[in-house]
Amino acid sequence: MGNGVLSQSNKHQMLALQFEAQGFKKLAEKYQSHAEEESDFALQLFNRILDLGGILSYQSQEAFEVPTTALEWLRQDLEISKNGLQDLLPMVKAVSEDLVTYDLLKDYYKDEEADLQWTQQQLDLINFIGYQNWLLQQL
Repeated sequence: MGNGVLSQSNKHQMLALQFEAQGFKKLAEKYQSHAEEESDFALQLFNRILDLGGILSYQSQEAFEVPTTALEWLRQDLEISKNGLQDLLPMVKAVSEDLVTYDLLKDYYKDEEADLQWTQQQLDLINFIGYQNWLLQQL
């Protein structure tokens, strides 16, 4: 799980760079913040694994082509978030006896759920005001 979170963090850093280069400062800041949150969570998770006597392993990341438009990314991110929450929920339930790990995963779940809601709101806003008008708000 930690490797997947690091992968998401790296994707969000790349997206932040892409959006900054395109002039969308607000989006760049949003995704840089996401990247930092995910990196922090991965470190907490790795530390918890070590606290429990586990062994860390590194898995190489899958290739990722940065979407060229924010709309393309939002659509992808919505599906990634939905699938991620579906995968995360059984993990949260499985550690319910270990309160420290449970709290860590529960907090991460809440954060990811909030991210999903934000992404859905942005897509709804795009449908309502149009993509170009939405982009103007991201400058």
